Amino acid sequence: MNFVNKLLQSLGENIDMQPNMWAIDHQFVSGMRKWIANIVPAELLKQSVKDAIEILITLSQDGIFYTQFPNKIETPNYGDNWGVSANYIEINNRAIAQMEINEGGEHICRNGLLSTIKLLPAIPPSAKSWANCVILSQIFPNIYGDGFYKSAQEENSIYGIKLGTDYSKNIIDYDIADKICPLEQFVAFNDLAHFHGLKTGFRTVISADQIKVVQSDGSDVTFDWNNDEHFNLFLNSHIELINTGFEAIFIDSAKHIGGYDMANYTGVGALPSYEQMQYIIHEIRSRSGKTHLSFVGEKSSGDFARYENLGLSTGTGFIEPNDFHTVRDSAVNYKYSKNYSPGVEVSNDNDLGGRSYEQRLHRINNSLFAYEYPSDKLASFMQMEDLFPLRYDTNTHHLMMANPSYSTDGTPQSHWENLFAKDDGREYNKKAAELFAHSLNL
Repeated sequence: MNFVNKLLQSLGENIDMQPNMWAIDHQFVSGMRKWIANIVPAELLKQSVKDAIEILITLSQDGIFYTQFPNKIETPNYGDNWGVSANYIEINNRAIAQMEINEGGEHICRNGLLSTIKLLPAIPPSAKSWANCVILSQIFPNIYGDGFYKSAQEENSIYGIKLGTDYSKNIIDYDIADKICPLEQFVAFNDLAHFHGLKTGFRTVISADQIKVVQSDGSDVTFDWNNDEHFNLFLNSHIELINTGFEAIFIDSAKHIGGYDMANYTGVGALPSYEQMQYIIHEIRSRSGKTHLSFVGEKSSGDFARYENLGLSTGTGFIEPNDFHTVRDSAVNYKYSKNYSPGVEVSNDNDLGGRSYEQRLHRINNSLFAYEYPSDKLASFMQMEDLFPLRYDTNTHHLMMANPSYSTDGTPQSHWENLFAKDDGREYNKKAAELFAHSLNL
């Protein structure tokens, strides 16, 4: 079934496509690869889902304009070990959700997946030699305040999740769930991302006290890695998502699995044993039937065999990206490590801001170009802010810990306008696009 068409029809749209002239006027072109740049995100977020799909079709990499979205979409094929050299770009889909006050006066947060669909055309597609992969910050419900936005000072952490219930109300459009269920909405998202030349994945947490299990009587209990029912719930929940088309899982606190380097552990609660996580990763690959999945660990260390034998593809934070030659030398050193290699971090989910635009662009440049041959390239990790700068008084980590609306009039449109930097953000987005444009045909 064509779930993109099903999504359109569920939204009350027809499935016939027309060329989008706005997209043609705002496209960046690198060979056959096209995307939207020199923008602020609100320009896309204020458009409709149908507009976003027409933009993606207008930017089609094969040069064909499809009058209806194709029935069969294949993920970009970079082999089974694509994860060791991909650029992972995390999009906080909760932060760009539709925030508004409903008739009952509640501060509603919803439809983050639809917002991410709207933003897809502005994410550079994959290069000739490596993949670009979008990581979604939120999939599962957060423990406190899911489906609502709060003030900028109130904690509403994305790192505390619920299992055993449906998916996040921040993310899924439950107004149309009777027409297209949450899992089908994920399939539609993944098909659209793959059509644009992107891989996709999602963030998960493994710290036991940051996970609640919803029981049949409606009560929540704290997750326990030694409880077989909880263990299998975690495993099956992740397989279910992988079966919708996601191909990567970013594992928060992965460095500390099995009690490793616990002096620097900042999560809350017990972690899975090494053997448990090894089994989970193996079973996700085996039961999904997908040999090409990428498992990304938060933080890496020099003990690469530990991570490779665990089943990870890459890890963050081991290589400092400020110096071009440091990154290049690392790429040369690890050029034959095709099952696991450490990655270069432009910024991470704990980023508190403070870097200048020039520093961010310099780190992107080193992530994209510091190697001897393109086949040597190391994985890189970026946040939404590295492509679309945020407003001056917030940062990536704040938006992971809190869920404020920056609307001045209570409308979603105002939130989207004020969440991001404006004229300077547009200029930065253009410069970042120029770097990607030079890299995509390597």
